[in-house]
Amino acid sequence: MIHESVHEVRQDLRGVLAVEKGRVQIEDADKLRSQAIDTLIRDAVFGTEPVKEFARWLIWEAGQALGVRPASIHDFYIARSRDEWRDRTVPAMNIRFTTYDTARAALRAALKTNAGAFIFEIARSEMGYTEQEPAEYSAALIAAAIKEGYTGPLFIQGDHFQVKAAKYAQDPEGAVQEVKDLIAKSIPAGFWNIDIDTSTLVTLEPESLAEQQYHNFLRSAELTQFVRELEPEGVTISLGGEIGEVGEKNSTVEELDAYMEGYQATLKKLGDYVGLSKISVQTGTSHGGVVLPDGSIAKVAVDFDTLEQLGKRAREWGMGGAVQHGASTLPKELFHKFPEVQTLEIHLATGFQNIFLDHEAFPAALRERMYHHLDTHHANERKEGQTDAQFYYKTRKKALGPFKPELWTLPPAVKEEIYHTLEETFAFFYDQLNVVNTRELVERFVTPPEYHQPMPEGARAVGDDLGLAD
Repeated sequence: MIHESVHEVRQDLRGVLAVEKGRVQIEDADKLRSQAIDTLIRDAVFGTEPVKEFARWLIWEAGQALGVRPASIHDFYIARSRDEWRDRTVPAMNIRFTTYDTARAALRAALKTNAGAFIFEIARSEMGYTEQEPAEYSAALIAAAIKEGYTGPLFIQGDHFQVKAAKYAQDPEGAVQEVKDLIAKSIPAGFWNIDIDTSTLVTLEPESLAEQQYHNFLRSAELTQFVRELEPEGVTISLGGEIGEVGEKNSTVEELDAYMEGYQATLKKLGDYVGLSKISVQTGTSHGGVVLPDGSIAKVAVDFDTLEQLGKRAREWGMGGAVQHGASTLPKELFHKFPEVQTLEIHLATGFQNIFLDHEAFPAALRERMYHHLDTHHANERKEGQTDAQFYYKTRKKALGPFKPELWTLPPAVKEEIYHTLEETFAFFYDQLNVVNTRELVERFVTPPEYHQPMPEGARAVGDDLGLAD
């Protein structure tokens, strides 16, 4: 699976890529797509550190040459605040497993439906338990686009870049610094869409909403300043704030007003910085859904009226609208309602994971090994009275990282069945959320910049061995 021999890599890349004056030249795009990109992404994920660095750099630069470029969705969202488009909800899709092959399925669906308004994202917590750092994640997405011949804006998002409440209570500056450190790693990797999640810092004890939201808007503004001072020239990173922690009580217009008043006043004191393009709210859902003892998901009533009101007020504050989290496990017949109530963006995660792990083609023996891993390493997370079905459903995401090599190398016949189902699922969401035929609309407002990365110094020796470093 993993290339141990530089000679093998050299054979795959010979006549395909060349490096001249620090820039990657594409000598044979067809061969790159048919063969070499598979080699590069394997090395970008599973190689030694110098090999990973060099492979990721080659993928990034090849993407720049072929028009596969990370972009910010900020201008597209601000256009919505001006009512230049409407009735569409952008899916933000968390890819936790086999990112290369899963993104390929999503991109095939996008090409078939001419969709352009969609986001690939990964949360801070997901980076940990899926063992995907920002540079690896973006490399897999760019490689998938190259493989499928998808060009244009590629929206990569950091989801829930969250300040941990428990650490904040003990060490406020240290808790915020952890998020800053993650942002500093993510921006160079093409994460030009970031959801700042300081909603964990909301305290409901004070009487006034301004006091309840104080730490939320204060730290959100501070992190906004931090991002703006790091963003590449010509890029306005799309930033989202959050007023209600997902799974808790529903958000209100009054809470949104209190947050935005405090946020904008604080940001103005910090400097003349561009603010948020969207706001995440709570309207009755929870991440992953509520799992019942038999493993099924409880039905949830989404408060669409509140969601519509919050989106309208967000646009009055100059943002594109409101964002719905925790939605992928909702009944399928609900999704068409989100664009009807003008939801700007919707986050979809666990539903894709469920399709993957519960697919009839997924090897039962591998699933059992993953569950045994959970029994051994995560037994302390089993709650009293919890059934096996509930325990495995809530924790199995934490087996995705330890079993990443096995999941990436599933048999071809198994992959074909599973990813075909996922492709159909992505197409379903594009249709129901009304982002079919949005490529031209997105391109009207978004022009991805040409952004080159320097070759990592630690990877130069690998390039020399391959005959690719100039």
